[in-house]
Amino acid sequence: MNHEMSQRALVEAAAEGLRRLADDARCQTAFTAPSSALRDMLSPAARRYVLAPDRAGFFEQSARLRAKGYRVSAEFTGPDQGVADSARAEGVVEEYLGLLAHEPAPDRIGLDLSRIGLAHSAEAALRNTGRIAASGALRGSEVVLDTDGPGDVDTVLAVLEALGGRYGNLGVTLQAHLHRTKDDALTVAGPGRTVRLVKGTSPEASDVALARGPALDDRYLDLAELLLDRGVRLSLATQDAEVLAAAKERGLLEHVQDIEMLYGVQPETLRRHRAAGRPCRIHATYGTNWWLPLMRRLADNPPMVLSALADIGLDRGPAGAPAHQLY
Repeated sequence: MNHEMSQRALVEAAAEGLRRLADDARCQTAFTAPSSALRDMLSPAARRYVLAPDRAGFFEQSARLRAKGYRVSAEFTGPDQGVADSARAEGVVEEYLGLLAHEPAPDRIGLDLSRIGLAHSAEAALRNTGRIAASGALRGSEVVLDTDGPGDVDTVLAVLEALGGRYGNLGVTLQAHLHRTKDDALTVAGPGRTVRLVKGTSPEASDVALARGPALDDRYLDLAELLLDRGVRLSLATQDAEVLAAAKERGLLEHVQDIEMLYGVQPETLRRHRAAGRPCRIHATYGTNWWLPLMRRLADNPPMVLSALADIGLDRGPAGAPAHQLY
C-alpha cells in the first residue's frame, strides 16, 4: 500500500511539473523562437498528439479517419503562443473561417476564446465568436466553446448566452471537476444544445474543484445523466475506460451523441467502442503551436513521458504513419 501511494504521489508530482513547464514563459519563448532547438527536439513526440501541421494535412488525415467511421473535430493550435493583440487573434479567426469554407467542412470545431481575442478584450472575443458561429451555421458545423479553469467560465458562458439564441450550432464544454458545474449545466442545458462534458484537468483548490478519483467519476456520470435528461446533444469526452464502462452500465451510451477522445490518446479504447457500433469522435488539433497541447497531454498521463522520450530517441512519432492506422 505504501508503495502504491508513493507511486501515486510521484505521478501527481510529475503531472504538476509538466503543467509548470507548459505555463512557463521561458519555455514558451524558447519554443516560439526562430529555429527553435526545443521545438525541433520535441517534434517527434508532438506528432503522437497533433494530427497535422497545417490545414491541408488536417483535411487529408481527417478524411482517412472519417472513412473508418469516426467523426472528427478540429481545433487550430494557433501560429504562436501569444494572442495578446488583435492582429494575431484575427489570424486565428481567418484560419477557422478558411477551415469552414472547405468542402466538406468539419462537422465540429473547438474554440478557445483566448486565441480569438479574449486576451485583448471580452468584446473582441464575442465579436469573433459570432463571425465563426455564423460561418459554421451556414456549413452545418457545430462550434463548441472551450473552458479552461474557473476564471474563464463566466466569460465563456456570457458569450454563449449572448449568441446562443441566434446560432443554434453553438455549444459549450463543461468541466465536471468544478463544483459550480451542476449549476452551470442547469443554466445552459436545453433540447438540442451541444455539450461536451470533460472531467477537467487544470489543478484547482479543493473549495473550487474535485481532485481525480472515484468522487469525480461519480459526479461526471451524474452530470451526464442530468444533461441527457434535459435533452442536450451530449459528447462524453473522456479517455477513462472505467468511466465509459460505468456509463454503459447506466445505459448512457445508448443516448449520447458520441464518445469523444483526444487524438493520439487511447486510440485502442476508442477503436473498441467504434467496433461495437457506438458513435465515436476524435478531437484533433492541428498547427505548429503545439507546446501546450503536448505538455497537457503528458500532464494528463505522466507515464506517457516514456513514450515521448522513445519517440524522440527513435526520431519519429507514431503519427509519421497515416492517422487512420492508429485507429
